[in-house]
Formats: sequence, structure tokens, C-alpha cells
Amino acid sequence: MITASPGARITPAGAVTGDWRQQWRDAVTDPLELLALLDLGHLSGALPEADAGFALRVPRAFVARMQPGDARDPLLLQVLPQLAELEQAEGFVVDAVGDLAAREAQGVLHKYHGRALLIASGSCAINCRYCFRRHFPYGEEMAAAGHWRRALDHLRSDPSLTELILSGGDPLALATAKLEELSAGLAGLPQVTRLRIHTRLPVVLPARVDGALVDWLTALPQQKVVVLHVNHAREIDGSVAEACRRLREAGCTLLNQAVLLRDVNDDAVSLTELSEALFAVGVLPYYLHQLDRVQGAAHFEVDDQLALGLLEQLRGRLPGYLVPRLVREVAGAPSKLPL
Repeated sequence: MITASPGARITPAGAVTGDWRQQWRDAVTDPLELLALLDLGHLSGALPEADAGFALRVPRAFVARMQPGDARDPLLLQVLPQLAELEQAEGFVVDAVGDLAAREAQGVLHKYHGRALLIASGSCAINCRYCFRRHFPYGEEMAAAGHWRRALDHLRSDPSLTELILSGGDPLALATAKLEELSAGLAGLPQVTRLRIHTRLPVVLPARVDGALVDWLTALPQQKVVVLHVNHAREIDGSVAEACRRLREAGCTLLNQAVLLRDVNDDAVSLTELSEALFAVGVLPYYLHQLDRVQGAAHFEVDDQLALGLLEQLRGRLPGYLVPRLVREVAGAPSKLPL
């Protein structure tokens, strides 16, 4: 049975409900506890002695979707620390996509024409082991610091910027009042006509899509795009479907960016089921990323030829609008590069 602190409760199906802040605080942070919850305590000897500088964090609502007794569960593999993370692999580096070279102000990355990305938060509700920013210096780079002042000054200085991307960490880790500070600052920047939010919270902690967040989104004058991150169809349950419904009703266009991960979704059946499950809850498959080659994630990499073969199979199984673009991000390139 998955346990929760007094502020949350367990439904008969095992899902955790309650205020999203309480659920955040109640996340599983001990690998031994995670294995015990899933009847996998016998795997404890295979855990690394250290966390490789990247601690375990996973909400109980997400753990509830994992299959007890299955050491190869595709949701578990995304979050459980592995000994392979401690191995040094050629070509895998700390800053895999050139974030630091793209820095233009505190918490502001500017890689592509017309778009600026704000590192809105350094926090995530879930720590995915393949995260390309697992080594990012969040303590120094927070756009929300100082009431967004430096970020807004940068946007004001460049009239070519029409789209603002909130990333992190996870921007929805911020309190809604903090997000309201940003939108108030954007009122004087009419050139910013689109707000894009890259977030995993509606998937791993659906309770975050509460009334206050929906009200904030609904009131925004900019076009709103929410880019989710779902890698496997089993990440989507009824609570995620409800969160997506509320986001759509707030006027958001919903897209998904998945990462192709060895042993998680590197087969045509899994990827087909993912696209179908996404579209069933109103989310359009957008990108399928080849792994960013960040230090500690080499064991997730999928060969390019296998990836291209999988894409060809998807074209034969799905309508074109459900086939994501297979891309790679390359430091210094003017856009994501299609394979």
C-alpha cells in the first residue's frame, strides 16, 4: 500500500489525492522506500551508494501508476537511480545542449530567433534520471528572482521576441501568485504574443491544475501553449485526463514532447500507444527527442538507426498528425534538428 502523510489520502485505486503542495512535500525521496512500495526490496543491493548529485524525487500519485513487482516497469526506470549513472561515457557532458552559452540575463536563455526561454524555477516534482539539466546551476540562474526584473528588462530590450517559454525545473512549481507577477510584467510588452509553458506537473502531480492556476491561465491575454512531457502511455490516468481537460478549457493548446529512452519506450507498440493515449486526452504528439547526451544518462540512449526505424513503423500505424517529429537538440544550432 502506498502511504501518504496526514494531508493527503489514498483512494481505493491507490492514487493519492489532496492539496498539490502537500502531495509535493509527501513525495518519495528514498530509493529504498520506493522499492519497498513496489515489492522490489530485493533490488536494493543494485542501487548506487550515492545519488550521483541528483536525488530521487517522485510523487506518490506517479508511483501509484507503477506495477508492483515489475523491475522493468517503464515508469520506474525513468526515476530509479542506477549504477550506470556513475559510469563515464564518451561524449556525455554536463551541459549537453549549450544552455550556459545561450545565457543572456539572469535565468534567460536565448537560442532561437523570436523566442526567449526563462528558467522560471529550479524545482521539479519529479527527478527524471535522463534530465538534460540535471547538472544545471539553478542556484545562480533563476528568472523569477527579484520579481522577474532582469528577465523582463531583457525582453523589453529585444522587440523581436514574440514568444516567451517558461521552463526550469518546472515553472508550475512556482506558486500561482508568483506566476501572476510575471504576467503583470508582461502587460507592458505587447510584442510577446505567445506564452509557452513546459511542464511535467499536470502529468506527475495533476492536482497542481487547481482553480487558481486555471483562473490565471484563462485571464492571460497571450496565446497559451502548454507542452507536456509524457514518455509512456501508462503515465496517463483519469487524473491526468482531468488536468488536461481543465487546461484546454482555460484556452491552452496542449502538445507533448517525449524522449526516446532505451527499455522505456523504444518499441513501436509503446510509441503507438503513447500517441493514441495522448490524443485521447486532447494532447497532440509534437516532438520525440533523441536523448540529450548529459553525463549520467548514457544507459538510456537509443541508436539513431533504430530510432529512424521506429519512426517509419509509426508512419505505417498512425495518421500523420499523431506521428511526432523525431529531433535532436544540438548546441549552437538555430533550431531543433530533424533526423
